[in-house]
This record gives sequence, C-alpha cells and structure tokens, in this order.
Amino acid sequence: MVLCAVRQHLLRGSRGAWARFLQRQSRGCVYSSVHGFQLEEIREKLQAFPGGSIELLKQESGLAVLTINYPSRMNAFSGSMMVDLEERVSQLEGWTDGKGLIVQGASGTFCSGSDLNAVRALSDPQDGMKMCMFMQNTLTRLLRLPMISVALVEGRALGGGAELTTACDFRLMAPGSVIQFVHKHMGLVPGWGGAARLVRIVGSQNALKLLGGAVKVDPEVALQIGLAEEVLQGEGTGTPLQRAENWLSVYTKGPAPVIQAVKKVVLSGRELPLSEALRTEKDVFGTVWGGPANMQALASKSKHR
Repeated sequence: MVLCAVRQHLLRGSRGAWARFLQRQSRGCVYSSVHGFQLEEIREKLQAFPGGSIELLKQESGLAVLTINYPSRMNAFSGSMMVDLEERVSQLEGWTDGKGLIVQGASGTFCSGSDLNAVRALSDPQDGMKMCMFMQNTLTRLLRLPMISVALVEGRALGGGAELTTACDFRLMAPGSVIQFVHKHMGLVPGWGGAARLVRIVGSQNALKLLGGAVKVDPEVALQIGLAEEVLQGEGTGTPLQRAENWLSVYTKGPAPVIQAVKKVVLSGRELPLSEALRTEKDVFGTVWGGPANMQALASKSKHR
C-alpha cells in the first residue's frame, strides 16, 4: 500500500493526534484496497502507455527540482509518467534533508494534462476511475510532503497540469504564462483532486468561475484571486528556475528538521479539526524543543537580534 508522506514523516516524530487521524484515514492515503484500489494493477495498466519522464534533482542545499519532461506533447502525462511521478514522490518522502521543492515543466511550458493516447485507451469508466484514484493519491502525497513546494508555471498549465499546480504550496508564474482548467471542453471535471484543492486556494465562487468558464488565468488575474503568489518578472537576473529557487530559499533557510516541522504544523492546521491540530502542534513542537537548532539559538541569544 502506498503510504502518504504526511504519515511517513509526521509519525516519525510524533504519535499523537495526527497518528489517530491517519489511522482513521486508511493510513493517510485517500484510497486503499478498502476502496477497491489495487496499486500494482493500476501501475501495470499505466506502464502500458510509455513516453516522457519525470526527473528529480536533489541539491545539497535541501532544495529539489522535479521536472515534467515530454516536450513533444507539451509535457502531457503519459501513463508511465504517472508511475514515474509516484516513484519520485516516494523518493522525496524518504529525503531526510529535504526542505523545498520546485515543480516545473521542460522546455518552457508547464504541463498540458494527460496524454490523449492514454486517455483514449483508458476510456472505460472503471479504468478512468482507477487512474483518478492513483493520481489523487500521488498528488495528495505531493502536497503533504514535509517540505515547502512551489509550482513554477511557464507557458501553459492546462487540465491536469492546472490540477498539478494546486498540489503545491505556492505557484509562481512567468510573464505570459496561463493556468486553465480546460476539463469542461473535454466533457469532464477535474479528477486528480484539482477541484477540491482549488476551492481551498481561491474560494468556491472563484473556483466555479474558473471551472465553469474554463477561464484562461493569466498572472495578473492569478495574483488578484490568490492562485499565484508572485509573477517572476523578466528583468531579474538568472533563469526563471534560478529566480524561483531564490524566492523559495527565503522560506527554507535554516535546518531541515525545523523547516519540516513548520510544514507539518501548517498541514495539521489545514487538515485537522482545531483541537486535534493543537495536539499535533504540541507533538511536533516536542520534536524540535531542545534540539540542535533550538540549543544553538539559545546559546547565541539570536531571538532579539
């Protein structure tokens, strides 16, 4: 069974409210065998549709870059790329030094959703729902990683690509980029969890407009409705990726255990009832209180500098 990042990392340091919550939620995953989800079965089906790759580069700084690489298809997800993504998320879940993650597309565009060849081959409703469960599990694990994540949107993020942006903590957009939930034009609604996450990011009314109108969201509109955190202006030095790394480094400066603890308490506040979130915050607090970073800060009396 796939174990969600939130379970692997939070349970490593705390056994309180979050552990109880995860036990009630099928060990932290959205779907398990209880829901008819068989991981190996869907992996085998998806692997039958090859093409492209998902590349992961971990840096000594604690930042990682995840690249969606299928330029000939505007970085659309083939079946094998969906499996690749799940494997890369597993690698990130086990990265004890990780603090931040940037998700980007290759060759100047983000992602155009699902490769239509795979979509046509999986047109049976049961196969489609299995793919849906697989991607919801994977993107939920991505969002719950104990590191701060950013979607670097260049070019177009369409359909499933737009959904992928919502599985990151922040979205940075390059000038001229577009996020568009085009599902309506395909006779569909989001199926990778994008609608549920979008409501939490921009509110239900804005989400209805974006989904019902298949609105092309440019950087200016994205800033206005809270979908994007910042526009990476072209006059800055370095590539968009370098500017995204500089932006993210502001929030990931410091020891990995502390940055991971920050993400954990925010996750608990977002996903748990208040009383349980408070108990989880206490448990996570206990993992860093008296730790190396805390003791060093006390010794240097750096709080009021």
